[in-house]
Amino acid sequence: MAPLHEAHLRRVENLVFEWARAIDENRVEAICELLAPDGRYTVQSRFNADRGLPLALIDAHSAAQLRDRIKAMRLANIYEPQHYRHLVSGVQIVDAAGLADGVLAVRSNFVVVRTMERDGEMQLFAAGQCRDLVDVGGETPRFRERRLLLDSRAVETLLVIPL
Repeated sequence: MAPLHEAHLRRVENLVFEWARAIDENRVEAICELLAPDGRYTVQSRFNADRGLPLALIDAHSAAQLRDRIKAMRLANIYEPQHYRHLVSGVQIVDAAGLADGVLAVRSNFVVVRTMERDGEMQLFAAGQCRDLVDVGGETPRFRERRLLLDSRAVETLLVIPL
């Protein structure tokens, strides 16, 4: 790893891990602060992404739009209470070409286990790869783009809680 990457790796890892921890600890609103105000959050099947198809399960074009989705999740949506547990792989900086602008391309893999509160049933809910653009130019790093590609084309139930 180039020394330039090493200088940012720990900050980027902490950002990726904090995203997962905020969701796992039911502090979902906190992820909006980890996304740049004009950042984009997308959850899409790898099948669609590989074919250039635009359909996504979630596609928020700003932190404010993601915040609205989370507010609707808390106040308006009706769904069985559940929580997630993320397992995140090692984080890798794959491209620093945008570092002059303060942006790094980052990859990590994830698995999400969903536990239903009513009966305690657990199941592997989602698995895939995160393809992120992280802005490390400011005081704290933020996602400029957080793109989760699901390995499966099917989601067992409505995806209410962000991944």
